[in-house]
Parts: sequence; C-alpha cells; structure tokens
Amino acid sequence: MEEVRLRSSDFRRERVTQWVELESLVDRIEKKGLSSLPSRSIQRLPALYRAAVSSLSVARSISLDRNMLEYLESLVARAFVCVYGVKPRTGGTIREFFSRSFPAAVRHCGAGIIASLGLLLAGIVVGLATYSPVNYDTIMPDGMSQGRTPLSSTEDLREILYSGSGSSDSELGLFSTFLFTHNAQIGFFAFAIGFALGLPTIIILFYNGLLLGAMAGLYASRGLGAEFWAWVLPHGVTELLAVCLCGGAGLQIALAIVRPGRHRRLDNLARSGRQAALVVLGAALLFLAAGLIEGYFRQLVQDVPTRFIVAGATFLFWTAYLGLRRPRERRP
Repeated sequence: MEEVRLRSSDFRRERVTQWVELESLVDRIEKKGLSSLPSRSIQRLPALYRAAVSSLSVARSISLDRNMLEYLESLVARAFVCVYGVKPRTGGTIREFFSRSFPAAVRHCGAGIIASLGLLLAGIVVGLATYSPVNYDTIMPDGMSQGRTPLSSTEDLREILYSGSGSSDSELGLFSTFLFTHNAQIGFFAFAIGFALGLPTIIILFYNGLLLGAMAGLYASRGLGAEFWAWVLPHGVTELLAVCLCGGAGLQIALAIVRPGRHRRLDNLARSGRQAALVVLGAALLFLAAGLIEGYFRQLVQDVPTRFIVAGATFLFWTAYLGLRRPRERRP
C-alpha cells in the first residue's frame, strides 16, 4: 500500500502542472465558451487533452489510487466535450449567416438570380406596354386586383394609394402577416418547382411581373403612375428581391440538373442545393421585412418623395450588402 501511495505521489508530481492548466481551460470554456480563450490556449487545448488521456491510461494500467483515477476520468470527460463537442454559439452562428454565408450563397447563385430579375422586369415591361382594359381583365385575378379595375374611378384608385393611415396597430399587424404569408408562398413555390428543369419557375416569375406591369398600366392611364410606384417600391424593392432570390435558387437547382459539368449530377445537385437553401432562408427574412414595411411604413407614411427616398435607400442597402465580397471569401 505504501508503494502505491508513493507511486501515486510521484505520478501526480510529474504531471499535475498540465492537469491544472487543462482544468483551468475547461472551466473557462464551460463558463464563457471556446471563443473566450486566446489563440495560444486554443492551440494548447488538444495537446493537454491528449496528455491527460495518456495519464489516465497509465494510471489505470499501474493501478494507482482510486481518487486520482476518478479525478482524471472526470477531467478527461469534461475536456473531451470541450475539444470535440463544443458547438458554435447561437449568436455566432447568426452573425456568420448574415455577414458571410447568406451573401456568399447569393453570389454563388448569381446567374440564376440575375435571370430571375430579368424575367420579372420583362414581365413588368410587357404588362405596362400592352395595358388595355381588355388585357387587364384577362390576366388579372379578382383576388389580386382587390377592386382596382378599369371600371374604378380615379379617386377610388388614388384612395387606395393613401389608405391605412387611420388603421390600428392590430389591423396593420394582421395585414403584415397576410402579406408575408402570401408573398413567401409565391417565392417558395418558385424555388420548389425549380426541380422541374426551371420551366415553371420561369413562367411564375414572368407572370408575376406581368401582373405588376398591368397594375402599373392601370394607374398610369389615370395619371397616377409616379404615385403608384411610390406606393409599391418602399416594400417592393425588398419583396421583389426576395422573389428573385427564390426564383434564382430554383433556377440554380435546375442548372445543376441540366448541366452537371465535370461533377456527377447528384454531387452537383447536392452542392448547389446547399447554397440554394441558404439563399431561400435569407429570402424568407426579406419577405418578413417587406411585409413589415408594407403593413406599417407604407400605410403610415403618405408623402410621395419620402416613399421614393426610402425605396432608393433600400435598393442601395441591398446592393451593397449582397454585392460586396467579404475578406474571407478572397482567400484561396
């Protein structure tokens, strides 16, 4: 027994400095997270963990005292979680998504998003250029027009552009929820049917642009064109961008199927699918933002110049946010 105690004492004395250092790092990680450690300590952590595992193995093989074994087993178990089981904090994951992952995924799907924007704008131009009362009634669904038809008086059409200033917060909140749900369904559907080689996505994007162009044509025919776009664009910049993101993600999936390149089609589809999923997740947040703008800001702010200023600021913000590359993306 005396020999065991002596061996335990010698064994502890030779290694206790490393154990104490490892224990202090583990305590700090458990309290404040891995990110709280300086870079030198992070580099030391795996080496200290491996040394503790080796110590535990030796201690078991030479049958040292039970207290030391229990101490080492506990230390090794806690250190294992810190080395292999630490998950990124929620705040860090969210920051990484918004600062790098989402913009990088948008640029990865850039060709499809640009194509989606082109289709949407083409639909708007065609709808505006070919507007007539007959065409309007043919292409515009009743639920979409909400009473805005060629038979409506100019005053009725103008009133819609400035309605909502007297609505309560609860009414505006319900309106925002409806708009978010409706617009998100369109965008997500445009993405989901990208697997059908992108043809339905193309039709949806063009048709939605056609509807908006026809509505703009109706208001322009009554001399309300500028006021109509001031009504649409504060939320429309964000909303139409979100639709184009979803459509572009769907077209990217279609492209991965049609043109797999030098990769296997399934591998290429998996790679493009991961990027497309990030784009659609970000687009969902854009739909939410557009719904809030449409449900609150547009209903409360009636000044036409202010509406255009907000629309322009929104356009510049999204262009800068999604268009600028981050330093990490430039690394080979």
